[in-house]
Amino acid sequence: MASVRLENIRKSFGDADVLSGIDLEVGHGEFIVLVGPSGCGKSTLLRMISGLEEITAGTVRIGERVVNDLAPARRGIAMVFQSYALYPHMTVYGNMAFGLRVAGEKRATIDERVRRAARTLRIDHLLERLPRDLSGGQRQRVAIGRAIVREPELFLFDEPLSNLDAELRVQTRLELARLHRQLGATVIYVTHDQVEAMTLGDRIVVMHEGRIQQSGSPVDVYRNPCNRFVAGFIGTPRMNLLECSVVRAGAQGLEAELAGGGRLLARVDGAALRPGEPVLLGLRAEHARPAQDAGAAQSLRGRVVQVEHLGEANNVYVALAGGAEVVVRGPAGEAVRAGEEYAFGVDPASLHAFDSRGAALPRLEGAVA
Repeated sequence: MASVRLENIRKSFGDADVLSGIDLEVGHGEFIVLVGPSGCGKSTLLRMISGLEEITAGTVRIGERVVNDLAPARRGIAMVFQSYALYPHMTVYGNMAFGLRVAGEKRATIDERVRRAARTLRIDHLLERLPRDLSGGQRQRVAIGRAIVREPELFLFDEPLSNLDAELRVQTRLELARLHRQLGATVIYVTHDQVEAMTLGDRIVVMHEGRIQQSGSPVDVYRNPCNRFVAGFIGTPRMNLLECSVVRAGAQGLEAELAGGGRLLARVDGAALRPGEPVLLGLRAEHARPAQDAGAAQSLRGRVVQVEHLGEANNVYVALAGGAEVVVRGPAGEAVRAGEEYAFGVDPASLHAFDSRGAALPRLEGAVA
């Protein structure tokens, strides 16, 4: 399997810059997920790697080759799209074999590759069916099988699960993870779904407005977002971000006053801040503690706006004084109703902080991950 290196990749449409200086290295056998909101440039970047989109500037290397001027068919890649793009008049076998037949492969080679890929994807019992006789998940596996039989150096996936319902999406996601472990393939996968990103990727690359915001393991990006955008994008529910002003700050911590009153301490390095400066404090829903369990931790209170009952837990939406709304992950057995007053504890070690530019402040040793 191939490595991939992107060097200062740029893409412009007239005066509009879609991608601005993308640098990224993908190792042999690595599963990389490009994630970000619609319009951030992730699908455009994937199409540039594949050769379906012209590069304005920069270099794409697959293995040791610079492929900027190579046609897609000569790049050693296989791409799976959001739409299955299966030939409706061909059987599953015919769809999977078509590319190999066009390439002039021998009949025995074609048969061996198709049947091996079908067994891997657990669709070998469907080889004689037409696409109309398949479920959405089965059709997507056929599309993936069509890519596998080519034995490419690199797999590119462009939101392949978007057309599936929730149950099929989970099932196919598990199949993709298993397939990657089995094949040891190099994969670049595009999605706007952060659950897919967190569960599939060896490394996730968060994009926004044509730039890479952060790259790292899913756990690291979740625990240590580098800026306000990543903090608000990664996580379900999203991280609570509270507007505050600095009361006092130093290398050993930060005290900030909320816009609606009340103060919070955070275990972050605030040496670069000055009293009166704006600062954002970030709190994950699962790090807010029920008031009765808060112990010596500082607390906040407000009025319940809405409660989402998830079975194993509750998401409690609380309006604080000053208008800020936060979501707290509470225990499933907690009896909470809209309109009631609600208090919760906040451990200083669980808080994140972001300066006026949106950059994360370093968290101190012992901070809650």
